[in-house]
Amino acid sequence: MPNDSIEKIHAEVINCKSCDLCKSRTNAVPGEGDSKASIMFIGEAPGRNEDEKGRPFVGMAGKILDETLTKVGVIRSRVYITNVVKCRPPGNRVPTEEERRTCKNYLEREISIISPKIICILGRTAYQSLLGGSSILGNRGKFIQKDNRLYFLTVHPAAIIYNNKLRKVLEEDMETLVKECRRLQTSI
Repeated sequence: MPNDSIEKIHAEVINCKSCDLCKSRTNAVPGEGDSKASIMFIGEAPGRNEDEKGRPFVGMAGKILDETLTKVGVIRSRVYITNVVKCRPPGNRVPTEEERRTCKNYLEREISIISPKIICILGRTAYQSLLGGSSILGNRGKFIQKDNRLYFLTVHPAAIIYNNKLRKVLEEDMETLVKECRRLQTSI
C-alpha cells in the first residue's frame, strides 16, 4: 500500500471491530516506537495494563522488557514494539488462531513500513504466528532467516513473572541480539 503509514494503521486498530475482542476491550493497542527502528519486538497480545492504557508492554512484562533492554544498552524509544493481536483476550487467555488471523494484516503492514533489520519474536504465540513454530524454548537465542527477514527468538517477558530463572535467559538472548546488531552495524 503506497500511502500506508503507521499512523493510518494506528487509527484502524483503534477503531477495529473485526472480531469479538472489540466487545470486551477498553482500548485497542497499536504498536509504538521508532518508525525507522532497526529492531522490532513482537509479543502475543495486550494484557490488563496495556488494555487500560492503550500502549504495548506497560504492565509487569513491559517492566521486565524495559529493564532488560536498559541492561543491554537498548533505548526503548529507538525500537518498535507491537503484538500479534491488538486487543486483550478475556482473562489474558492465548489469542485464538482466528483472532491472530484477523490482526495479521495490521502486523504485516507494521513490519512492511518499519522494515526492521531484525524482528525479535517474544514467546510461543508470536513464534507460531510469524514462523509457524511450536516451542520457543528449543529455539530461543537463535536467528532464523525467512522471506528476506532476519528473526530472533526469545522467551516472552511475561514468562519471567512465573519463572524467574528465565530472567537470565532473556538477558543472555538480548545480549546476543545486541551483538548481532553491532555486527550488522545497525543502530539501536
